[in-house]
Amino acid sequence: MAETAQPVVKRLALIGLGLIGSSLARVAQREKLAESIVLFDASDKVRTRLHELKIGDVVAETAEAAVKDADLVILCVPVGANEAVGRLISPHLKDGSILSDVGSVKSSVVSALSPYLSEEVHLIPAHPVAGTEYSGPDAGFADLFLNRWCIITPLEGVEEAPLGILRSFWERAGANVELMTPNHHDLVLAITSHVPHLIAYNIVGTAADLEEVTQSEVIKFSAGGFRDFTRIAASDPTMWRDVFLNNKDAVLEMLGRFNEDLAALQRMIRWGDGDGLFELFTRTRTIRRGIIEQGQETAAPDFGRRTKH
Repeated sequence: MAETAQPVVKRLALIGLGLIGSSLARVAQREKLAESIVLFDASDKVRTRLHELKIGDVVAETAEAAVKDADLVILCVPVGANEAVGRLISPHLKDGSILSDVGSVKSSVVSALSPYLSEEVHLIPAHPVAGTEYSGPDAGFADLFLNRWCIITPLEGVEEAPLGILRSFWERAGANVELMTPNHHDLVLAITSHVPHLIAYNIVGTAADLEEVTQSEVIKFSAGGFRDFTRIAASDPTMWRDVFLNNKDAVLEMLGRFNEDLAALQRMIRWGDGDGLFELFTRTRTIRRGIIEQGQETAAPDFGRRTKH
């Protein structure tokens, strides 16, 4: 990023300093995306750690203090917490400010926050499609969003100026920006993210319940596909509980389609349909290669994941 680039906003407030929030703070600090960066987390322990890590310019003691005079406020809290946080901070948001978030469900965010905001505050939800299985302020790193997608879901009638500011913020953070409606986003993410997580949680849980397979054997032989399911299943339980509760319609629709496809797969195996299995596996392999070609993953054995932050 050019050193002469001007800050995107004067004052940035980040509420919730887990993996996403602390990564945003780090990249905003490194790329000088704001003249001042104010942080708040409801946990006393996290706020103390933020002081130690020297992330941001100010660690506020309350959410209300954090958002005061902020030009851009980004909620980095679990989806289920948005309503309570929105109710708390809404009287303290300045006219003309932008309120956004990072949740992987968008329609419920709009429903949760809209009732509490004045017409002078620009609500523009967003979702950076990036993350690891780690959480907390120590897990964040400035390159988390590099070449990852950030989906912005503006509401109908949004003004171009604040939308442009948020878009510039995410692009300067390293992300590729795409615009979608909230409902379309939720349907797309249900199949690309939410259902895979649900399947991972289920498979790992099933393996743990199998009495004839000891825990030591599961761990010992986890270098195969099971290992990669455990990575997904290690994701933050609070966040994913809220995702499924707040995107249940889209998730249930995708689960219905998945169950239909699974039944077809069962029939292929039962009746020895080798050609059908080969055709399916060939098609899915092509999808994997397409993901790598688009730069959203690597072909490396560790899938390009960071082992240390």
